Amino acid sequence: MSGKTEKLTFKDITSPLTNGIINNNATFRLVLGTCPTLAITTSASNGIGMGLSVLFVLVCANAIVSLLRNVIPRKVRIPAYILIIATFSTIVEMVVRAFLPDLYDKLGLFLPLIVVNCILLARVESFASLNRVIPSIMDGIGIGLGFTFSITLMGIFREFLGAGSFFGIPINPIITAELPMTFFILPAGGFMVYGLLMVVFNSVVDKIQKFLDNRRQVNSGAKSIKGRISLAETETQGGK
Repeated sequence: MSGKTEKLTFKDITSPLTNGIINNNATFRLVLGTCPTLAITTSASNGIGMGLSVLFVLVCANAIVSLLRNVIPRKVRIPAYILIIATFSTIVEMVVRAFLPDLYDKLGLFLPLIVVNCILLARVESFASLNRVIPSIMDGIGIGLGFTFSITLMGIFREFLGAGSFFGIPINPIITAELPMTFFILPAGGFMVYGLLMVVFNSVVDKIQKFLDNRRQVNSGAKSIKGRISLAETETQGGK
C-alpha cells in the first residue's frame, strides 16, 4: 500500500475505518488509553467531549505523519511525532477552553495529556508512518470513532447508575433520590463498568467474526463444488 504507483482500492480505504471501530477498538480490544477512559467517563458528556477531541487530533496527526513519512529521519521520529500531536492537542485545548469552558473544567488536565495518549502515538507509529494519506486519515477516523463510542458508552452507564441522569438530564428519580449508587462514579465502579462492557463487546465481536468466517467457508466450499462439477461436465462432454 505504501508504493507510490499503486492504486488504492475501495478496501484499502474502508478497511482501516471498520477495523478502527471494531477489530482494533482502542478501548475494548487493544486496551489503550485506560487512564483517561476511567478518569473522565463519570458522565456521557465528558466521554463524548474527550472522544471527539482525540478524534480530531488523531486524524490531523495521522495525515501529517503520513505526508512526512519519507522526510522525518527514523532516529528522531518519536520526538517528531510527539511534536505533531502536541500541536493539534494544543489547538483542541485552546478551542475547548474558549468555547466550551464547562467541558474544559470537567476534562481538566486530560486535554493537554492527549499529547502522551498511547492511542495516538501507537497509530502514527504503526500505521500512519507506513501508509499513504487517505488510508491514514480513515484509520484516524475509525480509531477515533471507536474510542468515542467506547468512552461515551461507559459514561452513559456510569452516569445513569451513579447519578440517575442522561447527559445531565435526570431520568431516574429512584437512583437520584432514594438509592444513590455513587460507587459507579468512583474509580472502582469505573473499573467494573469497563470490565463488563469489555466482556460484552468482545463476546459479540467474536461471535460475529465466527459467523462471518463460517459463512465464507461455506461460500468457498460451494464455489469449489460448483467448479468441480463444471470441470467434470466439461470432461464428460469432451469424452463424448
